[in-house]
Amino acid sequence: MSGPQGTQLRAAIASVHRICPEFTPVQVLRRSGRSVLLVGTTGRSTAVAKCLLDHSPLWKERIRHEIAAYRAFVRHRPPVRVPRLIAADPDNCTLVVERMPGRAAALHRHPAEAPPRADIRAVLGAICRLNAWRPPAGTFDAPLDYAARIARYHELGLLTDRDMGDLQKLMHGIAHTAGRQGMGQFCHGDALLSNILLSPPGPVLVDWEHAGWYLPGYDLATLWAVLGDAPMARRQISQLAQQAGTAARDAFLVNLMLVLTREIRTYETAVQRSMHETAPKAPGPAHPGAAPSGEEQRLLLRRLHDDCQLARRAVRAAVGTR
Repeated sequence: MSGPQGTQLRAAIASVHRICPEFTPVQVLRRSGRSVLLVGTTGRSTAVAKCLLDHSPLWKERIRHEIAAYRAFVRHRPPVRVPRLIAADPDNCTLVVERMPGRAAALHRHPAEAPPRADIRAVLGAICRLNAWRPPAGTFDAPLDYAARIARYHELGLLTDRDMGDLQKLMHGIAHTAGRQGMGQFCHGDALLSNILLSPPGPVLVDWEHAGWYLPGYDLATLWAVLGDAPMARRQISQLAQQAGTAARDAFLVNLMLVLTREIRTYETAVQRSMHETAPKAPGPAHPGAAPSGEEQRLLLRRLHDDCQLARRAVRAAVGTR
């Protein structure tokens, strides 16, 4: 609790106590430059408090979006298990929810090994139930501006001219279909295995800061992107994405191109950063939740580029059928 980090931690605990005086902190569950997660007790229950450390507009908006989602779940229960809201303060960017029992479906964003089939089955079942949910109109918004995201990635050189044209053609076809039957789908928005807890009563979904309406298949595209070492699971995801017809298939492909491009951009930045960190580090045992090393990041980046090429070919084939 000493030093600059201790000052941040004391301020975070004070923010929690303002909205939940009975919260007794026990452990720092996770800490980053953006936020801190504290495990504690509230009476006889165990709770998790999330406090924002980086109060820049982007991160403030994200935690406020997550608070709004938890408040909406109080009135409209989703068909999946979610933590119960205990207290929240969007002005101070502080959230307290119950701590749900269970183990994370994966510790890393991109698991190095294929998860057990039973875990994949449970995760996909929960995601499909959530995607079929239709919360009342006006309860959630659309977090992703597809046209703007495509244009931005094109400006950054992450998408070629042909990529942008192909995606725009698919978007046009999807919009035409949406006018007749409606194509919006409610999604978690960040359906990583690390955001899904597995327990005997069923999966629990946490971290709802990106929840809202997307083109169909956004959550499935996220899972496909991070399951590079699970080809059977990828095949199952692709089949699920195509069950609803051509428009749903095209929406999944648009989502997949954008998700993979985002991952490439994220890991290219990480690799560049690791190349500039020249100070030697003492060898030691790897922590199970630790970030991948520079070499692991480079291998992952190579795989993501291969995946993007595969998705690019699928997009072009889909455009050819339009």
